[in-house]
Amino acid sequence: MMKPIQAALYARVSSNQQANAQTIDSQLSALRERMQIDACTSTPDREFVDDGWSGANLMRPALERLRDAVSLGAVDRLYVHSPDRLARKYAYQVLLIDELQRAGVEVIFLNHSFGRTPEEEMLLQVQGMIAEYERAKILERSRRGKRHKAQTGQVSVLSAAPYGYRYVSVHDGAGCARYEIVEEHAQVVRKIFVWVVHERMTIGEICRRLEHQQILTPRGKSWWDRSVVWRILKNPAYAGQAAFGKTKFGPFHSRLRPQRHQRLPISRTVITVPPEQWQSIPVPALVDHDLFAAVQEQLQENRALNRTRKRGARHLLQGLVVCKQCGYAYYCKPVSVKDHVRQYAYYRCIGSDAYRFAGQRRCNNGQVRADYLEKAVWSEVKSLLLDPHRLTQEYERRLQTLEQPTEDTQQRHLEVQLRQCRQGITRVIDAYAEGYLEKHEFEGRLTRLRDRQKTLEGQIAQLTEQAISRNELQLIVGRLEDFAAKVTAGIDSMGFEAQRELIRMLVKRIEIDQENVNIVFRITSPGTDGLGTIENMHNCWRGEHVGLGKRR
Repeated sequence: MMKPIQAALYARVSSNQQANAQTIDSQLSALRERMQIDACTSTPDREFVDDGWSGANLMRPALERLRDAVSLGAVDRLYVHSPDRLARKYAYQVLLIDELQRAGVEVIFLNHSFGRTPEEEMLLQVQGMIAEYERAKILERSRRGKRHKAQTGQVSVLSAAPYGYRYVSVHDGAGCARYEIVEEHAQVVRKIFVWVVHERMTIGEICRRLEHQQILTPRGKSWWDRSVVWRILKNPAYAGQAAFGKTKFGPFHSRLRPQRHQRLPISRTVITVPPEQWQSIPVPALVDHDLFAAVQEQLQENRALNRTRKRGARHLLQGLVVCKQCGYAYYCKPVSVKDHVRQYAYYRCIGSDAYRFAGQRRCNNGQVRADYLEKAVWSEVKSLLLDPHRLTQEYERRLQTLEQPTEDTQQRHLEVQLRQCRQGITRVIDAYAEGYLEKHEFEGRLTRLRDRQKTLEGQIAQLTEQAISRNELQLIVGRLEDFAAKVTAGIDSMGFEAQRELIRMLVKRIEIDQENVNIVFRITSPGTDGLGTIENMHNCWRGEHVGLGKRR
């Protein structure tokens, strides 16, 4: 029996506007039609679609799933509309196509014959370079076009309206986009500005009053976040001058730990642009200019009065503590205790805050005293560094988990088998080309030989990786004491910043559970010390650290 071809398709559009307009449907329709012509079936689990993802980035959800399926041998043939749907950068195209070819996947582009002759291969390369050039030109034209529209006062460049307005598009506005005032929401905006100037209310008091009056947020929520009110008070559109170009994209900065449920890293970082570089666009005003200026002065005064507040990192474990139950991060919250001069702080799970989730808590995990938790973690870090024997035991344990060194004869035997397998593939292809084999015989033998080749390559790679790991660990074990001696010099006299940096270097995360605290260590060496990475779980039981008792 002839094995059926496992066919899949991949489609992509770049922008959210294209995704909302469902322009990807034309690609899917053309791909399915071609698959029917080739007598291939299309199933939902083999349709990989990236809706609204840029081709300049390889980290796309559907593309990741496609590459995983290819590596597992679940795809024999891949249909793509054009090479620029795979990637907009030529180097990325070459990488993906090479990866697919090495996995034995046949790639079919609808608008291009793939690599059967040197001329077709050159045309594919030229198309890849042109696609990358076109993307750069599109970005530049779009940037200059939007900037020109903003300079001429066209509201269409904003494409959306803040709270209190309704955005009327070019199509609905008879060729001219504009802001229309929503009087119900505009009254709320005016109240907020008046409360700040006339009653000198803080942003927190404004949020509480809005919730007490049962006024919904711009997104229809019953509770108001301080950042929403702050953005309203800082938006110059309410004074009649909407701003374009308030933010721009910058290079990606790696996070200390990934956010909850975030599988893919963020490719770019949003940077705030100074107000003097904004482009002003006239819009209907909700408050007069003097009131808006008075609000800005009041906000500056509030900031000056709050100048004693410490900015930046204020807690030793900030950004490292996570909830073992729900996966949300822990944040440190100061708590004032009556009849006590001292202010206490607790690490608290975000999921336990009902106001963040429309009044419903998502986690029942308790709080942990900040000073006791920080003391316990710092004690564990110090004991780990002051006792390098613990590090040595961990590395030796990992070294023992590796298999004993494989004889060179075994690896040479595998390499001989791999060479014979490749020669067998060549002979089968030649026999089919000369007409000595039927198509079903050729496909069956070729599939078995390729499976055998993949198995042998995997075994050889595993032996090579084990040998490298073994050599690295043997080198590390002999240098652990030197590493610990360098780090622990003056450890008792370290200040807050030095302690925080050392903890961030050694601790990967701190997991809070109902009854215990788990510290996941990450031991990495600076420079050329040659240390690898350790992940080891240490439990800080309440029996050992009495102060870790939780506050409900």
